[in-house]
Amino acid sequence: MADEPAGDGSTGATGDTGDTGMRSQDWYGRPLAGFGHRSWMKRGLPDDAFDGRPMIGIASSWSDLTPCNGHLTDVAEHVKRGVWEAGGVPLVFPTTSLGETQIRPTAMLLRNLMSMDVEESIRGNPIDGVVLLGGCDKTTPAQLMGAASVDLPTIMVSGGPMLNGHYRGRELGSGTDLIRYTADVRAGVMDIDEFTDLESCMTRSWGTCNTMGTASTMACMSEALGIALPTNGAIPAADSRRLRLAHLSGRRIVDMVREGQRISTVLTRSNFENAIRALAAIGGSTNAVVHLLAIAGRLGVELTVDDFDRFSHDSPLLVNLKPSGDHLMEDFFYSGGLPAVLAHLGDVIDGDAPTVTGRPFSTYADPVAAENADPAVIRTPADPVLADSGIAVLRGNLCPGGAVIKPNAATPALMTHRGRAVVFESIEDYHTRIDDPDLDVDENCVLVLKGCGPKGYPGMPEVGNFGLPRKILEKGIRDMVRISDARMSGTAFGTVVLHTAPESAAGGPLAVVRDGDMISLDVPGRSLALEIDDAELEKRLQLWTRPASPHSRGYYRLYIDTVLQADQGCDFDFLVGNSPERVTRDSH
Repeated sequence: MADEPAGDGSTGATGDTGDTGMRSQDWYGRPLAGFGHRSWMKRGLPDDAFDGRPMIGIASSWSDLTPCNGHLTDVAEHVKRGVWEAGGVPLVFPTTSLGETQIRPTAMLLRNLMSMDVEESIRGNPIDGVVLLGGCDKTTPAQLMGAASVDLPTIMVSGGPMLNGHYRGRELGSGTDLIRYTADVRAGVMDIDEFTDLESCMTRSWGTCNTMGTASTMACMSEALGIALPTNGAIPAADSRRLRLAHLSGRRIVDMVREGQRISTVLTRSNFENAIRALAAIGGSTNAVVHLLAIAGRLGVELTVDDFDRFSHDSPLLVNLKPSGDHLMEDFFYSGGLPAVLAHLGDVIDGDAPTVTGRPFSTYADPVAAENADPAVIRTPADPVLADSGIAVLRGNLCPGGAVIKPNAATPALMTHRGRAVVFESIEDYHTRIDDPDLDVDENCVLVLKGCGPKGYPGMPEVGNFGLPRKILEKGIRDMVRISDARMSGTAFGTVVLHTAPESAAGGPLAVVRDGDMISLDVPGRSLALEIDDAELEKRLQLWTRPASPHSRGYYRLYIDTVLQADQGCDFDFLVGNSPERVTRDSH
């Protein structure tokens, strides 16, 4: 029995010594039963490393297959310095790493798997607190989800954005300019040789995308949630201040363990509200919606997709960064970063919300930085880039579970629009027909893409900003209304309606849209409607049959069977909520 005395003078399999209260003592604190645990770790560690010092796990998503996280080994070394300095013992361990630019079919398919890896690695090992090292889009939310499920003292350290790209006198933003110049090649206004020359110029250092894409958004969200130290969101990967931040985070996690400050004591409802308000101010990625919903779900914090509209409605866009503006993350940092933005937001932010520093969130705002911010990069609420910047949540018979659109990345003239549907039943159907000169489409149509939601693809890929027909591009037009159950890269732009829920593969109304149907979009009115009567819609839904899935086994099958819809964060239904952090069975 797990709780019976071990018969060796120890306290038994649970190993509750009652002296330090640290869970690592379940492994190391027993005189005889802890022998195996201690002896295998004594490879240079002194005896007193096991006498009640906090054991700090450093979860690293380093991988050569995730280039933007390729420098995290250096970052980890600086975290270790801080941990040792504060009296803890640093223990680096690897986690799954999801390279957004490399993984097929989509990194989002594996976000929940990575979170499970992080969760069980933390729970199953003798650590008292954890520092999460992430960067690329899905690594940050996956690590936070996994850590939230265990609920130990936790602090996030992001890898930081890459330096600005430069090409022939132009600044290049990763992702954003790739999308823009790809359209130019398809339209015949840029040749393939010049396009190829852009490659080496766009990515010139370690780090994540240098636009306000999902990676930088989630780094800023970590800061806005109070789960990372101030300035975490914007320090470039190549800047030595990123290593300084890592060192200080290593120090701080040791104190958090001693203070008993768990992740659940930091990530309260107020912290999520602050993050949503900051998301609007920085013009952040729509992907933050599904990620924040999933993190909140692991903690039991009540958060809904409508909260993103409620807490950012009429919020000004203050940060002039691509894809919504002109500049890049390096410029954002030099201009004051998120602390300057928070100072401008003032009382809009709940200054009493807790943070990993042990001080209130109001201390994250930097009025001096705000006063000295470059107005070309960080604007004031009195002179914003855009007066209404919050992510809009749409409702209507086409999206009873909601859909989202990013107004600051859209064409203003298309925010209220009515057009004829041109329907693509799948991404393969889209690729086959989009450049067909006989495609019955004009610039006033509404492009509809099905089969790209969580279950349908599977994994909900970033194809929601799918390209326009070549015949439209050749007319010089670069935007049309597009609707799908997919996501969009945080580096992308356009008048695109995303995350339509329920998705088409789950039998949502999107599944029964037909060519020629009229669709009306009213972003100011927060509505999205398929212009058919209720009886016709119900008839179509009753006649609809779920397409057969080619996936009958393995992780794909698990994903399809258990993934929640976009309005619930796309987590697995069996992962919502957390679990006990103690492991009571011990084979030693």
